[in-house]
Amino acid sequence: MIKDIRVEGLQRTEAGTVFAALPFRVGDTYSDEKGAAALRALFATGLFKDVRIEVESQVAVVVVEERAVIASVDFTGTKEFDRETLIKALKDIGVGEGQPFDKALADRAEQELKRQYLTRSLYGAEVVTTITPVDRNRVNVTFAVSEGGVARIRDIHITGNEAFSEGTLLGQLDLTTGGMMTWYTKSDRYARTKLNADQETLRAWYLNRGYLEFNVESTQVAISPDKQDISITINIKEGQRYTVTGVKLTGDFLGKEEEFKQLVKIRPGEPYRAEDVANTQKAFTDRFGLFGYAFAKVELVPQIDRNTGRVQIALNADPGRRVYVRRINVSGNTRTRDEVIRRELRQFESAWYDGQRIKLSRDRVDRLGYFSEVDVDTNEVPGTFDQVDLTINVKEKPTGSLMVGANFSSADKFSFTGSIKQDNVFGSGNYLGIEVNTSKSARTLVLSSVDPYFTRDGISRSLDVYYRTNKPLNSQGEAYELVTPGAGIRFGVPFSDYDTVYFGAGVERTSIRSATALPENFYRYRATYGQSSTSFPLTLGWQRDGRDSALVPTDGRYQRINLEWGAFGDTRYLRSNYQLQQYFPISKKLTLGLNAEIGHGMGLGGRAFPIFKNFYGGGLGTVRAFDQNSMGPVDVTGAYIGGTKRINLNSELYFPFPGTGNDRTLRFFGYFDAGNVWGDNETPTLASFRTSAGLGLSWISPVGPLKLSWGQPIRKFAQDRIQRFQFQIGTAF
Repeated sequence: MIKDIRVEGLQRTEAGTVFAALPFRVGDTYSDEKGAAALRALFATGLFKDVRIEVESQVAVVVVEERAVIASVDFTGTKEFDRETLIKALKDIGVGEGQPFDKALADRAEQELKRQYLTRSLYGAEVVTTITPVDRNRVNVTFAVSEGGVARIRDIHITGNEAFSEGTLLGQLDLTTGGMMTWYTKSDRYARTKLNADQETLRAWYLNRGYLEFNVESTQVAISPDKQDISITINIKEGQRYTVTGVKLTGDFLGKEEEFKQLVKIRPGEPYRAEDVANTQKAFTDRFGLFGYAFAKVELVPQIDRNTGRVQIALNADPGRRVYVRRINVSGNTRTRDEVIRRELRQFESAWYDGQRIKLSRDRVDRLGYFSEVDVDTNEVPGTFDQVDLTINVKEKPTGSLMVGANFSSADKFSFTGSIKQDNVFGSGNYLGIEVNTSKSARTLVLSSVDPYFTRDGISRSLDVYYRTNKPLNSQGEAYELVTPGAGIRFGVPFSDYDTVYFGAGVERTSIRSATALPENFYRYRATYGQSSTSFPLTLGWQRDGRDSALVPTDGRYQRINLEWGAFGDTRYLRSNYQLQQYFPISKKLTLGLNAEIGHGMGLGGRAFPIFKNFYGGGLGTVRAFDQNSMGPVDVTGAYIGGTKRINLNSELYFPFPGTGNDRTLRFFGYFDAGNVWGDNETPTLASFRTSAGLGLSWISPVGPLKLSWGQPIRKFAQDRIQRFQFQIGTAF
C-alpha cells in the first residue's frame, strides 16, 4: 500500500500535472501494471524526456527529466519567404516559442522548409538546424538557409503527338522555357502542381477535338547536377478521333425530358467535344438545382465504336433528393461587414435550394469588387436528409485605388490627372472619392460619395460636389476660361438583378471669364445670355453590365444611357449619351473588344445649346493619336470649342505579351479608332470621320489599369493636332 507519492526533477511543470497523470493514489496498492501505465501517461504529456518510478518503504518516487522548452525560433538567409509566415507555419507543426522541444519535430520542420523551397523551384536550397541551450532548460532553434539559385526550365518536349505539332501543344502550356518576360510571369519555374495543370490542359485540348481516348502516358522531369536546369518530357497517346452519332437521356429527369433536351450542347455529326459535354452536364445540374436538387449527378456514358471512329453519348441523371437551405454562413471577410455581403444574396435561409439564385448571389458578391475570390460551399447538415448549409467564402483585397495619368502636348505641356478612391469605406460598402485634373485647358476638383444601399430595398444615393475650369485649346490673346462650381444628387433604382435606372438633379453656375479675345461663339453666347448661367439639370440613366470581368473582360456586354435635361434656370437643353461595349473571346489567347459611343445635345425652348455643355473628342477614350479635346469645330480665333454631336468607334484586339504565356494582366493590343465631333449646324458624315490605328500595352498594375498607346492617324485634316503617344493609369476605352 502506498503511503506517500513524491515527485523529483520538476523545474517548470506543476506537480499537479504529474499527479493528474498517475493511475494510482495514496492508499492504493502499487503494481507493475500500474507503474507501466503511469510511465505511458507521463510520456504522453510530451513534457518529459525521461521518467522512472521508484518505490521505497511504501513511498512512490516519480523522477522526471523535463524536455527543454523552445525559447526562440529564428531564421537566417531566408529571402524567398517572409519570416513571420515561416514562424507561423512551424508553430502549427509544434516548433514554436514556448513549446516543448522535440528533436523529431525539429527534423520535420527542417524537411518542411526544404519542401517549401522546392515549390519555388529552389532545388539547391539547404537547411541546417542549430540547437543552442540557454538558461532554465531552454533552447534556441535556428534554421540557417542557403537558398541557392532558382532552377529554371531549360527545355520541354512532348512525344507521341501526330495530329498536332509540338509547337502548337507547347503553346497551350503555362510552363515555358526562359524568355524575355519570364522574370514577370515566373512561368519558367517548375512546380509539380503547374505540370499537373498543364497535363489537364493538354487533355482538354485533345478532348475538345474529338480525341476521346487521349491519355498522358508518363512525364519525366530531369534536373541538372548543379540543380539549376530542368528538362521536362511529356509522353502522350492521342488515340483516334471520334465523331458523335447521337445523344440520348437515361435515368430520372423528373418527367421533364423535353425541357432537358433543349439544354443539350452536343451536336451529332460533329467531332466529340469535352467542353460541350461538360457544359451540358453543368446545364443539367443547374436545372436540377432550380427544382431544389442540390446534389444531382449527371454521368457521361460513351458508347464507342473503334472500328468506325464513332461514339454514341448517353447522359444518365440521378437527381438525388430535394433539399432546402438551413443556414447561410459568411467566411473570410476580415474587413467587410456581414450585412454588406448578405444584402447581395438572392438565396434565402429556410427556403428551397435554388441553384440559379445561388449563382446569382455569388456573382453579385463578386461584382462588389471588394474581394479577389468568391466561392460558395454546399454542405449537408449532419443527421438530416433534406437540409444543407451554404458558406460564402471571400478573400478580401485592397479597395482603395490611386489613379494617375499624364499627357504632353505643345499647348498643355505636361498635365496630370489623379484620384484617390475608397470603394469600401470602413467595410461599410460605401464609396468616397476625390478626383483632380491639373490640365492647363481643363482643371477639375470633384468630391463624390455613394451609398449603394441608401434604402433597404437597394436604392443607391450618389452625392457630387465639383469645381471645374475649362480653357479651350489654341485661344489667342488674353486667356479666358469657363468656371463651373456645382453639386448633384442621384439615386439608382434596381429594376432587376441586372438593370439599374438612375435619376437625379443638380445645380451649377457657369461663368465665362475674359476681358478680350473671346472666341466668337463664346462672345455671342455671353452677349445673349449673360456672363453667368445658372442651371438645374435633371438626369436619367440606365445601365446593364454583363461583362465577365470589369478589369480584364474577355466576354460579355456593357451598356449605359445617360440623359441630362436642363429644365429650369438660365439654360434649356437636352444632352444624351449612349455607350455599348462588346467583348468576343476569339481563342484562349485572343480577345476582341468593341466600343461605340454616341452623344447628342440640343437647345430647347428657342434657346441655343449651352456652349459649355459641348462634347469634345480626341485622345484616350475617344480617337487616339489625336490631341486631347482637339476634334470638332474650330473658332475663328483658333480655339477648339467642341460640338453638339459626337461619335466614337473603337476596336481593340488583345493578345498576350510575348513570354507571358496565358497571363491576362499584361497584354498587347492593336487598335483602330474612328470618330469626330460636329457642331450644331453640321451633319455627321463618313467623309468627316477621323481615323487612327496603332499598338498599345495594357497592364493591371498595383495602382490600377495602365494603358499605353502609340498610333498613327489614317484620316486627318489640316487643323487636326496630332499626339501619337498617350498613356493613362485607371482608364478603359
